[in-house]
Amino acid sequence: MCEKITIRRAALGDERALAYIQTESWKAAFCDIVPADILSKCTKIGNATEMYRKLLEAGKGNGYLLEVDGSPHCIAYWDTTREAEMNGYAELICIHSLQDKWHKGFGSKMMDRILEDVRNAGYSKIMLWVFEENRRAIGFYEKNGFVAGGRKQIAHGATEVMYIKDLRI
Repeated sequence: MCEKITIRRAALGDERALAYIQTESWKAAFCDIVPADILSKCTKIGNATEMYRKLLEAGKGNGYLLEVDGSPHCIAYWDTTREAEMNGYAELICIHSLQDKWHKGFGSKMMDRILEDVRNAGYSKIMLWVFEENRRAIGFYEKNGFVAGGRKQIAHGATEVMYIKDLRI
């Protein structure tokens, strides 16, 4: 049986689904990376729901929701980079999916959609931050043409590394 996959822009009313996918993904992916006390604070569904409600109400960023057979499974958000010295870059702020369907190609479908959207918005470069210990995600980004950008920072009690991609290649 083929699964029906749809990717659409996130809209007001999607905040609970966005928050659920983000928090569940964080719990599964970062349990051995982010200290437990910080992870617990970062995965409070109410706080995440409110954050997405505010983003959607303000029209801030570009959020997407991928559904499999009508059920939300994967989210992504991108916007102009928050890094002041990286003028002209877009930033992939997040891409998360529920663990039950990891390694089935849904993240790749979402990435293709995001990169197409970023190009159509006129950007030729995109960057992201990923936890240095998140080998699974780093492999995914490298498979999608991202390369280490040489910068690191501490976030949520762990080290993040910057990855960049030239969209003209």
